[in-house]
Amino acid sequence: MVRRLARLSLPTRSTTEPPEGGAPSTPIGLDPSDVSTRAPAHRGGIGGARRRHRSQRLLANRAVRDALVSLAGIVGRPVRNQAGAEIGRLGDIICRWSGEETYPPVTGLVVRIGRRLAFVDAGAIDTIQNSGIILKSARLDLRDFTPRSGEVTLFEQVLDHQLVDVDGVQVIRAADLYLAPLYGRYSLVGVDISAQTLLRRLGPARWRHRPTPERVIDWGAIQPFGDTERGTAPEVRLRTTNEGLERLRPGELADLLEDLMRPDRQRLLDSLTPEEAADALEEMDPEELASLLRESEPSRAAELLGDMEPDEAVDALRDLTVDERDSILSAMEPAKVTDLLHLLGYSEHEAGGFMTTAFLVAHTTETVASLSARLALHEDCPDELDAVALVDEDGRMIWDLPLLQLLVNPGETVLADLVGESAPVTVGIHAPVDQVAERLIEARRMSVVVVDAEGRPVGRILADDVIDALMPERGRIHFPRLLQ
Repeated sequence: MVRRLARLSLPTRSTTEPPEGGAPSTPIGLDPSDVSTRAPAHRGGIGGARRRHRSQRLLANRAVRDALVSLAGIVGRPVRNQAGAEIGRLGDIICRWSGEETYPPVTGLVVRIGRRLAFVDAGAIDTIQNSGIILKSARLDLRDFTPRSGEVTLFEQVLDHQLVDVDGVQVIRAADLYLAPLYGRYSLVGVDISAQTLLRRLGPARWRHRPTPERVIDWGAIQPFGDTERGTAPEVRLRTTNEGLERLRPGELADLLEDLMRPDRQRLLDSLTPEEAADALEEMDPEELASLLRESEPSRAAELLGDMEPDEAVDALRDLTVDERDSILSAMEPAKVTDLLHLLGYSEHEAGGFMTTAFLVAHTTETVASLSARLALHEDCPDELDAVALVDEDGRMIWDLPLLQLLVNPGETVLADLVGESAPVTVGIHAPVDQVAERLIEARRMSVVVVDAEGRPVGRILADDVIDALMPERGRIHFPRLLQ
């Protein structure tokens, strides 16, 4: 089951604000019927509809909402023993970050006692209230706080960090985190991303403990990933293997990569397959892609460019300095470097400059069966490939064979028998982009073959490549990154 981020429009403060006394200490009994499991709307709908049809999770339960405790509001509050004596101030809350539990349980507290940071085990906690924390005993064995693997400090390592909202296709930031008692222990149950919450945190201290869940994401839709090393900040992604990301189109993944900051977008790239990463990079704004390549190690940048279509990789290289380009090319395979340098030798405004060399050429003496077998093994060809260039014994272009012909003709059919009577649709290697566009429109084709002065095919231009060449400044519009 794909778990999606749930952004809930909760009731007003009068029904969501916990009483001044804080959250109850008894476990909240959840009735499965209280939580909606309605499936979200199909992804094909517009953004607004997609946001209105989020799956609801634990925060849909009113008892949980009424028991919310604000992390931002409680940090710095008194920590008292059972007798009511203050032993220190809350410095942070520790949660287990293994990813195995939907709602990370609280495993301890960091208590500031003078200049010392002490650790209090979660078993000693009686109640976590908006006014402070009450412990179960009047006597405690306080130990010095030492970060442990598999645990995170919520205030230091999660609050104000970035999260990826797949349903909304955007990058968000945790303005506040909410805790609630669940089945006898306190757990992290939600993250608030509203601007109203940021203002609350900047306002008077008496406002900070009041949850303002205007835009809350249920933590059941979020999952840590990777190994949480001792003392390091955690990594956060959606609670899904890769199913949530796989639902996104390349352009939507590109939007996320552009909005994420380093090293978060490197982590997102690492979670994608090479093909998914390449498709997303090809859709990125040129300046953002150049920035991503600069912040990557040369070997990693070479790997990313190597998975992209040659024409797209060349576009990215053109936005780098000569030194940056040489550093990346030196980490690539020689054959790939030769191919890219050849394309870099052409102007980006002529056919040779935005054609792809990942295309297939066949001889007229071949059969349908042999060509189909070769095509199945030709991994470098773009998915949009619609035809195969047929050449004679001298290697000159004589026909552009639609792939459909390979499906409707017997395997023993010789390709020469499929050559049409009209001339193939081609353009010269130095043809300007407007001429290429005109040829495509006239022929009503999805691609056109680029030939050299001798009529030999050297590349292919797809329709989307023409659009990119005609609209180079196609960067996407983003909301201001107020928090970055």
